Order: sequence, then structure tokens, then C-alpha cells
Amino acid sequence: MSTVLTKAPTALTAPNQIVEVDGRDLAYRTFGTGPNLVLCVRLRGTMDMWDPLFLDLLAENYTVTVFDYSGLGYSTGTPSYGKAEMAKDVNDLVDALGFDKVIIGGWSLGGFAAMVFAAMYPEKVSHVLAIATMPPGLMAKPFEQLFFETAGKPEYSTEDEYILFFEPNSERSKRLADESLARIAARVEVKDRHTPSEVFMTSVAASSDPTSPFPDPDGTYGDFYKTTTIPVLALSGDHDIIFPVESWYALNDIWPTLFVVTFPESGHGPQHQYPAMAAEMINSFITHS
Repeated sequence: MSTVLTKAPTALTAPNQIVEVDGRDLAYRTFGTGPNLVLCVRLRGTMDMWDPLFLDLLAENYTVTVFDYSGLGYSTGTPSYGKAEMAKDVNDLVDALGFDKVIIGGWSLGGFAAMVFAAMYPEKVSHVLAIATMPPGLMAKPFEQLFFETAGKPEYSTEDEYILFFEPNSERSKRLADESLARIAARVEVKDRHTPSEVFMTSVAASSDPTSPFPDPDGTYGDFYKTTTIPVLALSGDHDIIFPVESWYALNDIWPTLFVVTFPESGHGPQHQYPAMAAEMINSFITHS
């Protein structure tokens, strides 16, 4: 009698799944084995926008869950990039899936969701991964206007991708960008390549202070991370045109559990430019912190 071996799902083959929570459907995919690691995606992104190699390398040690925010991608409900609304999506998903404690990570705006979720529900979080994002409060270095001029386009060309997520002045970065973009494009069935530009503009307008995309006027979140025992890993490119890594350097002696890693000749997507290195650093951070 022969035994048929079924291949474990990967980032490209994991099926779309749905949980209905609070009157809306939250779409997600889960794959891998080990402790639960939940990832919150970037501005205008859906769960199809993660580099599958980065996810698969993480899935060698963790059960990886990616998802779409309410009203975006395969999820239903009202779309919002408000910090509390995104954190609610995370909490509702974690509870619906029965996860006890999670490693919570977020890329770009998703980092806001991850950090707010950890501050609101610290008992549910073991580690925080802040990928190409910024901490709450004021920016130590201003963003470059080029980001908003490019990010608001209805569709992104390859050159736009270089500007937004890589280092367009580096041939190495552009070569690695091409490889990452090819991996992302390998998933054929994609709900939305990019979130509609009107949602993007609404989210930009929601921040009245351009010096603080992650406003924290009463210090609620910053104060939490000054005292928490939850380890935080910030992964940043050395030339991130929207969330400069300098904002993290400013906290090195203020957040006691903060680790900061900077990738050279990299932009707003260092985990896509260096997927293996980023996954190895994340695994080492979780294992040893």
C-alpha cells in the first residue's frame, strides 16, 4: 500500500481562509510550524505583497499568518488605516484563531498596527518585529516628499518600486529588487495588486502633523515601550525615504529592550532585498531575546 505525501503549504500555495468577526470577514493565510508569528502588511498592500521567500524562510521555524485589513484585499468591512482600527483587526484575528501568545510583526504602516497591538494587549505578545517602520512620536529625520509623490500613483512601475522599497542609486539593490518582484508576481490569483489610491489619500489626510506619521501626543505608546519587557527588533534600510532609521537610533538608550539592525544600500523593504538575512536575524532575535 503506497502512501501519498501531501506537501505542506507555502507562501505561494497556502489557501485563502476567512474568519467572521464583528460583522466582517477577515481573510488570512497560515503556513509553517512553530510559535505563531503574525505579520501586518504595509500601506496600500495586501497579503499578496509579501516576498514569498522571506515568508517561507520564517515558516521554517514559525507558524506564519498573513492577513488583509478590514475592507482591503479579500477582507470585508470598512477600510481604515487608523492605528486602533488596524490593531483591532490583529486582535480579532488572533482571538478568532485561538492564538494564546504571538510574535507580532509589521512592515511600514503595519508596524504601527503591530506596536499598538502589543501596547494594548501585552499579555498576548512575546516579541515585536518593526520592519521598515517608525516608533511612536516625532521623526528624528524628515521623510522625503518623493515617497508621497510615488506612493499615490494608481499602479507602480518597476522604477516606482525601486524608489519606494529599494535603493534606486544602487545597481545591487535594483538587481535584488527584480528578484523579489519576480517572486511576488509568482502568485497568479491576486485580489488587488495595490489598495485603491483613494484609501491611501484618506490615510495621509488623517495625519495632520507631517512630522509625526505615528502621532503619540500623550506619550501613551512611547511610555509603554520605555518600560516594557517585550523585546523589539527594528529592521531598517539605511536610506528609507519615508521612515528614516535615525528615528530608531534616537531610542537606543530609551527603550531598554530595543534592537536596531540597519541594512546597507537599502530602502523601505529591506526584508525583500535581503530575505534570508532578515529571516535569520529575526529567528536569532526571537531565540535569544
